[in-house]
Amino acid sequence: MAATISEDTIRRVVDNTRFAEPPNGASHWSSRDIAAHAGISQAAVVRIWQSFNLLPHRQNAFKLSTDPLFIDKMIDVVGLYLNPPDHAAVLCVDEKSQIKALEPAGPGQPVSPGHPATRTHDYIRHGTTTLFAAFDIITGAVVHS
Repeated sequence: MAATISEDTIRRVVDNTRFAEPPNGASHWSSRDIAAHAGISQAAVVRIWQSFNLLPHRQNAFKLSTDPLFIDKMIDVVGLYLNPPDHAAVLCVDEKSQIKALEPAGPGQPVSPGHPATRTHDYIRHGTTTLFAAFDIITGAVVHS
């Protein structure tokens, strides 16, 4: 018969996983570390994580704009789409991602045992080498250069 885990222990496991600093400078809690910390088995930790859909080994990255005029610029762009000028077509044009002239803003870390290589999400922009295309929504024509 399997032992039951108290609600208090489950709450501690979830709270530690979500909010506590991992031990020894680790990037995230491992199931072994949480198990030792909570005094339960590693399998119990895995079951708790599964039931709460916690994935402490995964991370997503994001970047916030530091442009003080970002909100004003965003309102202008979104406003064009929501309320375009009379007798005008609003086109969205972007650069071809494979040929941006970008330089990493800083060094990444090389691959090491058990860890993938890393790279920064910041970059120095040196312009673009070509315009990919624009789409005319009235005629359906693709304009390219």
